[in-house]
Amino acid sequence: MSSTAETLAIDDRFFGAVLICANEMLTIYKESPRIASIFAAQQRWLMAHSGFALHYGLPGEEKKGLYSGRFVDFVVSNKIASRNTAAAFLQEMLVYRFLRPSSGQADRRTRLVEPTETAEQHFFKWLQTHLFILDNLDGGKRAEKLSTEPALIAKIQPLIAQAIIATKAVRDPGATYNLFNWANSGGLVMDYLMSRLPAFDGAAERISIGPVSLSDLRTQFMISNTHLKRLLSQAAEMGSVGWDEPPRKGDLWLSRGFILEYRDYQAAKFAVVDAAAETVLGRAI
Repeated sequence: MSSTAETLAIDDRFFGAVLICANEMLTIYKESPRIASIFAAQQRWLMAHSGFALHYGLPGEEKKGLYSGRFVDFVVSNKIASRNTAAAFLQEMLVYRFLRPSSGQADRRTRLVEPTETAEQHFFKWLQTHLFILDNLDGGKRAEKLSTEPALIAKIQPLIAQAIIATKAVRDPGATYNLFNWANSGGLVMDYLMSRLPAFDGAAERISIGPVSLSDLRTQFMISNTHLKRLLSQAAEMGSVGWDEPPRKGDLWLSRGFILEYRDYQAAKFAVVDAAAETVLGRAI
């Protein structure tokens, strides 16, 4: 039986595994900033999943294929983004060559597009990272099974997309998480801050992550000084982050509430991935 968000969240090993995932996202960013930018904000991440799912075929729908009108309608109907934002995202993916005109075009009235090998490889890596972490928790063989038959990603991904769009704990984890994850590059900044945690003491109200250079953050994640300061200032006003010495001096700390929001979001997301993997790959053990 697949893991639930609740069982993952209370597993002491899970949060350590989540930090591995955060570091993996940072590695992807260093390798390909454009790809990582898709994962760095909630809205873009949901749109990317939507595009893949429409291409592969949504569960329960006979119609398959990704094209602008269908994508925009899907994104708007699921309250992910506005029509203009959805259309602009699709065009951006074509410009960056993460999408291309479909080679199997049958209907000349509809301009189908499809993910490129680069986009599929990066999504495969994202999924394998999640499956590998789940396997380490229970000794399963999910990642190995998918490596043996990688084409099964076309069946797993639409299940993941459908579930994350419908799961409130994934789409709305909490105020501080949302602050970071709806901002451009904010998700990467959050992953970096969490990756600095030495450990998680559930009883501690604040946990220090040591000194953090705003200059290094700006350079690493190509985020403007104004944007970064506004993001951290808002988080500080919420009591979610702070410094030992004002203004922004000394060690940076993260609040227990912020860390729990991050953990619980990850637990909900991993539960979605696990359920999809079990449906397609079978029981983990």
